[in-house]
Amino acid sequence: MADAATPTLATGEDTAPARGNSALRRRLLLIVAALVVILAIAYLVIFVLLAPASEETDDAYVAGDVVSITARDPGVVMSLLADDTQTVRAGEPLLKLDPTTADVSLAAAAAELGKAVRSFRAVTSQVSSGDAAVVQAEAELTKARNDLARRASAAAAGAVSGEELAHARDAVKVANANLALARSQRAQAQSTIQGTSVANNPAVLAAIAHYRQAAIMRGHMDINTPVDGVVAKRNVQIGQQVEKGDPLMAVVPLHKVWIDANFRETQLEDIRIGQPVKITTDTYGSDTVFHGRVAGISPGSGNAFALLPPQNASGNWIKIVQRLPVRIELNPSELDKAPLRIGLSVKVEVDTTDTKGALIGAPARKIYADQDSDGSNPAVEQEIARIIAANSGGRR
Repeated sequence: MADAATPTLATGEDTAPARGNSALRRRLLLIVAALVVILAIAYLVIFVLLAPASEETDDAYVAGDVVSITARDPGVVMSLLADDTQTVRAGEPLLKLDPTTADVSLAAAAAELGKAVRSFRAVTSQVSSGDAAVVQAEAELTKARNDLARRASAAAAGAVSGEELAHARDAVKVANANLALARSQRAQAQSTIQGTSVANNPAVLAAIAHYRQAAIMRGHMDINTPVDGVVAKRNVQIGQQVEKGDPLMAVVPLHKVWIDANFRETQLEDIRIGQPVKITTDTYGSDTVFHGRVAGISPGSGNAFALLPPQNASGNWIKIVQRLPVRIELNPSELDKAPLRIGLSVKVEVDTTDTKGALIGAPARKIYADQDSDGSNPAVEQEIARIIAANSGGRR
């Protein structure tokens, strides 16, 4: 009996610590479960219930203007002054074409203008000569008429023969014809310059226009950038013959890029113009955050502007959630520190807490400063005035 009771006592002593360990594990599990529940509740409260309303998408890309630089007149490339990835400022030269042909055309136009001015002077002199010829013809007509009157009186008295009287009548007819011819020649000369001066004579104006055109063509031999930016897509080589309209290179103004974020139509309910936006990129990582604002919402989806839009009225139809481009303006100062290149993908998050903004974009405004016109070059106008003065002989 004693031997049988001994194992039973030993078994009871071994199970006591096991029960204690089991209770400890249960308490630890309960504590861990409680912590998980508390953390879940805290996350739900902080990041869901108390978090500001927002919409986000990673279907967004950097967009920007690609200013195409084209040849405006034919020529041979003589020098390249900018290359891909290089920064240029507005007005700086990009390349130069051979100006030889343009210089010859400009010189010919200058000669044509001088010739037109001198022709005006010649016609003016012809008008003066015509006036003198008319006065002379009128005097000869008066003389012929007086001679005819005297001979007619003499013929009545029998002192002049009939043949001499006929000659006197013929002289009057010739004098009348000469007067008519002189007046016609004067009128013809006057019709060329009547009511005009050197500055507004049609022939001179045509020559001035031709000179301006040649000067404009000469100016096109120097090709400058119209905007600040970075050179891209250079496809022209030194010595290449380019024709009018050929694309030469492009300039991308990186300080004016924006974001095109493609939101699903189910996300657009609370998106408004002017709402703040946070942007992150793979290029700079999540530590670099760009800030912007909603600038506008596209008036149509991508399918609406496609070359071949879908025809949902025919055949079977399956509803597909559409995406609508939303334009986001960026902070220029942030772009100066961390420039973005067009085409890069980004992730955007729009704060939709304030839904009082407009649904339609702001009125149109000027994007870039006006470019100088080729026809308003003061140096060209001064040269035109000089040519006119040099050939007008002091007549204006």
